[in-house]
Amino acid sequence: MDTQGGNEIDPADQWVLDPQTGDFRLRLDARDNPAPSVPPQGGLHALREEQRRPAPEPRGGRRGRAPTSRRAKRSTKRKVLMWTSATLGFLVVVGSGGAYLLYRHFDSNITTVDVGTAGNKNATSNHGAVNILVIGTDSRIGLGGKYGDAGSVGHADTTILFHVAKDRSNATAVSIPRDMATGIPDCPTKQKDGSIKTIPGTPRGKFAPRFNESLGQGGRDPGCTMRTVTKLTGLPVDHFILVDFEAVKTLSTAVGGVPICLTHAIHDTNSKGEGSHLNLPRGPHTVQGEQALAFVRTRHSLKNGSDLDRIDLQKQFLASMIRQMKSGDTLTSPPKLFKLANAATKSLTVDTGIGGVSKLTALAKELSQVDPERIVFTTLPVIDNPAEVGYHATVVLDETKAPRLFAAIKNDVSLTEAKKKPKTVDARLRGTKANPSQVRVVIYNGGGPQGAAQTTLNWLQNTKGVNHSTNSGNAPGGKQDRTTLEYAPDQADQARALAAMLNLPATALRRGTTDAGPGTDMTLTLGRDYQGAGVPLTGPDKLPPDIDKATADKRECVG
Repeated sequence: MDTQGGNEIDPADQWVLDPQTGDFRLRLDARDNPAPSVPPQGGLHALREEQRRPAPEPRGGRRGRAPTSRRAKRSTKRKVLMWTSATLGFLVVVGSGGAYLLYRHFDSNITTVDVGTAGNKNATSNHGAVNILVIGTDSRIGLGGKYGDAGSVGHADTTILFHVAKDRSNATAVSIPRDMATGIPDCPTKQKDGSIKTIPGTPRGKFAPRFNESLGQGGRDPGCTMRTVTKLTGLPVDHFILVDFEAVKTLSTAVGGVPICLTHAIHDTNSKGEGSHLNLPRGPHTVQGEQALAFVRTRHSLKNGSDLDRIDLQKQFLASMIRQMKSGDTLTSPPKLFKLANAATKSLTVDTGIGGVSKLTALAKELSQVDPERIVFTTLPVIDNPAEVGYHATVVLDETKAPRLFAAIKNDVSLTEAKKKPKTVDARLRGTKANPSQVRVVIYNGGGPQGAAQTTLNWLQNTKGVNHSTNSGNAPGGKQDRTTLEYAPDQADQARALAAMLNLPATALRRGTTDAGPGTDMTLTLGRDYQGAGVPLTGPDKLPPDIDKATADKRECVG
């Protein structure tokens, strides 16, 4: 949002950094600044609480703003989540301390779509792994034919499956080629009158349908694209975010441009006048607005003139945007945050599960924990369509490499080779451990190897001295993916002891809310991840071979 002319004040300029708390607060010089159009979170009550605080004495630079040395002390509350589709820019969601900048004014900017059972409205509150589908649509509606085909409703022109590990230690962004031949399942879609219409799926043929037809074709909504990705990868998709052509122009301008670098000059206009019309010499550049949109749309002038080549440009754009958004100039500037939040929310169409500033902020707080060096961009492994002879217009899934990538993502295996942070002991595993003779546990087999409950019982009793243990057979709740140990607060020392014996991670422990009392058993349920007594519960521990990847912290030239 630009500073307004005359006597009007940019609402963003009414928020200043409080050096005592590290948060943004209201500047209270009523003679020069009217009441803000966006009150802090909490409404009028919170605003009155702000008004009771004494205003800091102006010191240096612009009045009411703290010195540079103090502004540099950024609170973790003001961390910002930065991520987007690799084609259409970067969706910024402001976390905790800056969240009130979005409330009220920005909440109405967001457009939502109810995708029904295609998503998971509780994904964020459950604090598990999160899968978000970011879709860049090539819709030209309302653009006056500026980019061709003015009536195009838009398809899934660029799609990224953004996976964030349960422990927030890493994230993987998988670009899905739009020209991949794949089946599209039946798709229930909610109509304007509230009724549900099921759009028939299309089985995969030799050349069609293409993945991009999962959106727009025949009235398919983003939920159809989510269902297609789940069918393709076996991974559940929790949420979607949809952006259009205007998003990349608005957002790239809001951050002051996105640095990129080319190994070769690009002149993307063919003899028919088709292309993105981008003209840039080799070397470093900063792109924004129309030029940024042209950059992420460029295809014809690249090595093979394909969508796969274009994805490489988009990866660089995304990584550079993340670095740009992490810069101190953005994090410590209320006007820049205001502009960015305004641009982002106007560009958003999301599912109802995250359809609101408060929900997006909660999601942001979860995802912003991932460091740029642990965010990896890769492309879904594909091969040329063997059904095509000569020129290959489509690709198909690489049935050898793709399953290994899906398995790594499912098991939260990071694709980055960056040095991992030193592990800290989870609070659930810290503290005293009970003597094995005091440990009481009942064991169920909920997906482990046949007979695992009995072999584990024998191992605990004969080698560890856990004599108060019982094999109760198959789990009453059926099979489960993960091994779990349920215990009461007054059994914490027993749980720590058993976890140490069995090499259980803290994530396997499920603490109850009320004490159990003496003589009560804990419940150990062996899941599909259980490989044997004392064997660590781990998935694949190696990177899938021959997977193309790049991390958000690396500056690279492409083209």
